[in-house]
Amino acid sequence: MQAKSAKVLAVDDRDENLVALTAVLDALPVEVVAVTSGQAALKELLNDEFALILLDVIMPGMDGFETAQHIKGRARTRDVPIIFLTAAGDAGDDAYRGYAAGAVDYLTKPFDPWLLRAKVSVFVDLHRREAEVRRRAELLRRALPSDENVPALLNRQVGQVEAAVARLRAKDAELPLSDVETRLDELRTTVRALLS
Repeated sequence: MQAKSAKVLAVDDRDENLVALTAVLDALPVEVVAVTSGQAALKELLNDEFALILLDVIMPGMDGFETAQHIKGRARTRDVPIIFLTAAGDAGDDAYRGYAAGAVDYLTKPFDPWLLRAKVSVFVDLHRREAEVRRRAELLRRALPSDENVPALLNRQVGQVEAAVARLRAKDAELPLSDVETRLDELRTTVRALLS
């Protein structure tokens, strides 16, 4: 069995919907944290990191739109993707309000479980990759001497790798360099993360 690698926050005022969501996502390497209100969701977000939020629109008290506005208004949670799940139908105004509130998607119930799993998988994978970039950036920060001009040093190293790739291409145009270029792209991403 795969280890649960990321957390997904499921927010719905109906327990049966939360049970169904948890069952649909059980095959994925995620831990579903289920809560029944917007207030409970905001509390969970204070204590933990989530790869994705599945948020019901129609809830008593704080509805999904208001909950999303609070989530997007906090520096710690503003980048967590939100997928709205609603039984309200295909109303264009509600979908527009969902996207305006910061949602990455808006699905109506009943939703296709395969489609939902595919969407969740994409965002969990993105979360995992971002975490890996942050981890590599931190390792690089620790490894570099503190008195070095880090941006200049990293840019110089990227330039050296790019020059080496160009020399290899010049020697043999048929040489498969996709792995080297992939590593170079990873290095560029890490450098950007360090410099931000």
